[in-house]
Amino acid sequence: MDFRKMTRKFLMNEWKDSPSIRSYFNTVKSILDSVKGRTQQERLRISEAKHHLKEMRKLVYKLEEKIQLLEEQVKVLEEGKGKKITNE
Repeated sequence: MDFRKMTRKFLMNEWKDSPSIRSYFNTVKSILDSVKGRTQQERLRISEAKHHLKEMRKLVYKLEEKIQLLEEQVKVLEEGKGKKITNE
């Protein structure tokens, strides 16, 4: 363990993990759920914002799946490259 590095991160307030995109979605959704529109137009805009948030969440999940797939492919390629080097 590198205690100096850990101490520096703690003092620089870098030890906290950054919030995930899912936590941001949940926070925005809870804020939108708590807002009550006074007029019909405001209620429609809040409803539209909730719909857009839902669509953004779907897109982010698809992107996360693609990233995971690409990371796995890179890992396989790196393993294959390592085997080629040792075989030569």
